[in-house]
Amino acid sequence: MRVALFITCVNDTLFPGTGKAVVSLLRRLGCEVDFPAAQTCCGQMHVNTGYRTEGVRLARHFTEVFAGYDAVVAPSGSCAAMVREQYPKLARPGSRGAAAIEEVAPKVYELSEFLIDVLKVDDVGAYFPHRVTYHPTCHSLRGLRLGDRPLRLLRNVRGLELVPLPGAEECCGFGGTFAVKNPAISAAMGADKTRNILDTGAEVLCAADNSCLMHIGGTLGRQRAGVRAMHLAEILASTEEAR
Repeated sequence: MRVALFITCVNDTLFPGTGKAVVSLLRRLGCEVDFPAAQTCCGQMHVNTGYRTEGVRLARHFTEVFAGYDAVVAPSGSCAAMVREQYPKLARPGSRGAAAIEEVAPKVYELSEFLIDVLKVDDVGAYFPHRVTYHPTCHSLRGLRLGDRPLRLLRNVRGLELVPLPGAEECCGFGGTFAVKNPAISAAMGADKTRNILDTGAEVLCAADNSCLMHIGGTLGRQRAGVRAMHLAEILASTEEAR
């Protein structure tokens, strides 16, 4: 398959290792992976804050950049949900923009759903000998409805001990601009989440969105908890040979 990596702003700016992990993993599974250099923000932040015109412009650019690929894979449930759920609401029905969105948006996948639903694999040959707990982020849980896809992948990683996270479906408190507008509430929600993480005794916290991992990981770091926050892609890309 000819696959495009949609890196997302957070990963491109702060977590480039996650993008590299996605490319390494997909190539290992036989995909031809491109990185369209003209890609920009998907517009989620703009639309969620009320800047619809800017969102429409960014949606138009996205469909131009990613047209022609068999699939577009993003290491972010949040941004994948933006394209699939919000883009169709931005375009005028019957317009050229609506047609472009109708063509591209259904081909945009979060990493775990691409692996499970498109490539039909739940064992990617990974090796990660650590005790891990998984936090299902809000957009992946309630928007994309990923269900147990990430957990199925993690259960097949050799050496990995997966432990359940109490209150897993509770929001971590990040919520993009929510954390900026409501810092006290956001911090309190983050504290609840980290308390549950520490109760698991896990060495590693895993999630499918680095934005949430950044929020939770920051709280864990300030507590000097000794728990590492890692994106799902980095665990799945890990092999015994690479260690």
